Amino acid sequence: MPLPEALRQRSEEILGAPLEGGAPLSGGCVGEVYGVEAGGSEYVVKVESPATNLLETEGRMLRHLAERSPLPAPDPLHFEPGLLVMPRIDGDHHFTPAGEEHAADLFAALHAQPAPYFGFEYDTVIGGLPQPNPRFERWSAFFADARLREMAGQARNAGRLDDSLYQRIDRFAADAADWFPEPEHPALVHGDAWDNNIMALGDRITGFIDPALYWGHPEVELAFTTMFHTFSDRFYDRYHEQRPIDPEFFEVRRPLYNLYPLLVHVRLFGGGYRASVDRTLKRFGY
Repeated sequence: MPLPEALRQRSEEILGAPLEGGAPLSGGCVGEVYGVEAGGSEYVVKVESPATNLLETEGRMLRHLAERSPLPAPDPLHFEPGLLVMPRIDGDHHFTPAGEEHAADLFAALHAQPAPYFGFEYDTVIGGLPQPNPRFERWSAFFADARLREMAGQARNAGRLDDSLYQRIDRFAADAADWFPEPEHPALVHGDAWDNNIMALGDRITGFIDPALYWGHPEVELAFTTMFHTFSDRFYDRYHEQRPIDPEFFEVRRPLYNLYPLLVHVRLFGGGYRASVDRTLKRFGY
């Protein structure tokens, strides 16, 4: 569908020039996405109807990345409930070996920066779902309560997770301190780092989009990148050169961290993702 006329006019006010184009683009879990031109430059306009604060939150997260992190990200020109306007980034979602190494360098730099606590300055979103970020002093407690129990509760309330599976997740969360060591310090994580949210041009990463920010353990980010096979071993080898990866991460903690994105997918889609949660819990005795 074309860009609605009222939002076209609003976008022209923001950009200070008539819009050309307005073709829908693929991607984005929140609202519709359009590619436009104005004043000789290309932009992306995201709209959501009825308007909520989801796109406003996305805009705040992108600005945080653009201004306060080493990750390249589009700095929004404007965001408000129901509307987000930002520069269009050149690139696609295919990574050369050198591009994977560049991505590893960027993530290593991101994760090296200390944050004040686990959580975030405000609640964020992931896949259009609420992602509360209360302040915690311990990582294992944050991951258990604000990630596993929170998303399992959202899935149960939506009728996509039965009580029995929820109770097993709750039992595992109660033992989280036994499974998840505390990091050197809290660090900013993109939170939704799979290939559709990372742009590359040639051998360089040009931008990160659709973030789900919070201050957490860098390992949770690395685990997320393995869920959809975003990178090859070259990425992890390069990252390891700068920030050593514990040998137990891949065999033990990686599948456990990925319970969270699996629960996000259970909440969104149900289906086979429930079976994946069940298998992971059984593997570790829950």
